[in-house]
Amino acid sequence: MKRKREDRENNQLEEGEEACARSMDIVWQTPANAPHRDDYIFHKGRRHVKPYYFEFICHVKNRWTGKTIVDVFTEEFKGRPYDYYVKAVKSGRIQVDGKNVSVYHRVKTSEKISHFVHRHEPPVMAWDVSVLQKEEDVLTVCKPASVPVHPCGQYRKNTVVGILEAEYGLAPLFPIHRLDRLVSGLLILARSSTKADAFRQQIEAGAVQKQYIAKVVGVFPEGEQVVDVNVNYDAREGRSTVEVGDGCTRIKVKGKTARTKFTRISTNGDYSIVLCEPVTGRSHQIRVHLQYAGHPIANDMLYLGEKVDPRSAVGTSADRAAARLWDSPSSKTSENNGDSEEEPFTDFINDPVCTHCPNLAPNGYGEPEEGLWLHCVRYTAPDWTYECPYPDWFKLD
Repeated sequence: MKRKREDRENNQLEEGEEACARSMDIVWQTPANAPHRDDYIFHKGRRHVKPYYFEFICHVKNRWTGKTIVDVFTEEFKGRPYDYYVKAVKSGRIQVDGKNVSVYHRVKTSEKISHFVHRHEPPVMAWDVSVLQKEEDVLTVCKPASVPVHPCGQYRKNTVVGILEAEYGLAPLFPIHRLDRLVSGLLILARSSTKADAFRQQIEAGAVQKQYIAKVVGVFPEGEQVVDVNVNYDAREGRSTVEVGDGCTRIKVKGKTARTKFTRISTNGDYSIVLCEPVTGRSHQIRVHLQYAGHPIANDMLYLGEKVDPRSAVGTSADRAAARLWDSPSSKTSENNGDSEEEPFTDFINDPVCTHCPNLAPNGYGEPEEGLWLHCVRYTAPDWTYECPYPDWFKLD
């Protein structure tokens, strides 16, 4: 009898949450809604975005066909638990072709799925995106580590493009090259699609020289060192590996050709500052080529060790998954339990269906993130050069 009463009370609670969610006066945002300065909250050294309501749209993929709507979300979008997706379907937060469906609905190819979420963006470090040079058709900035360049994954407003629009009114902007989220330094943005195309043509023609600096483990050899090995990027796991053919077999190497030149600038016996000049532009190329050379970036958790928790299993970024292995046992336990150290912040609507409320950050983003010791310093072409100041870690003690 006690178990039945508890089940009945739980059902009544769920029905109350769903009714509350349906009755809320919600303004749904789309990518057309520009970020504003008051969208951000600065808290304990990090830049947060006030949670907001957002409509995600996707179309049913072939491999999803025949699965229930709840199973599709549970298997493909691991950031939230099964119970959340059940509530989201029941409350109309997940719809198919614009209509409410049962939790037992089996999806069909080409159906449009809308997921109306209370979106909590991951925080980034509260460093400014400083403008270096502002021209009529070009903008250069010093990108801080931890901030993505443009909207991707869970990030939309907490991006370089979003922050520049919110704080300086600069839009539209067209990044002509990319820097990984944890990489800092020079970022060039065109202010028109025509100028962006002109830049990209120069890059694709090999007319642009790119220079980065990195702080690596150990004494890097003197003289120019060239790493010329293929890079294979696993998009699902967010990690690259190198592939070297032995010249004796006919097994085809899957990775893309990649070439990086390295020159030691300084060393103190424990670490070295290295100039990195990528000739090609593969994902994580500098990071994995330095690992291959035996001198990985000194704080690059993803490439310092061989064993890394797969991000697909832990539902977070590859770098965060790697950092888990280097954390203390207590912090691992906290994240594995889905807890966040983010303090509750009440200056936004607390949504009854949301799995992240009342915290600002999504689950698993309670700890600050350290930027990589990898910094873009210079891009040069025959008719232009853009530079960025060196970071504090450039000078070895």
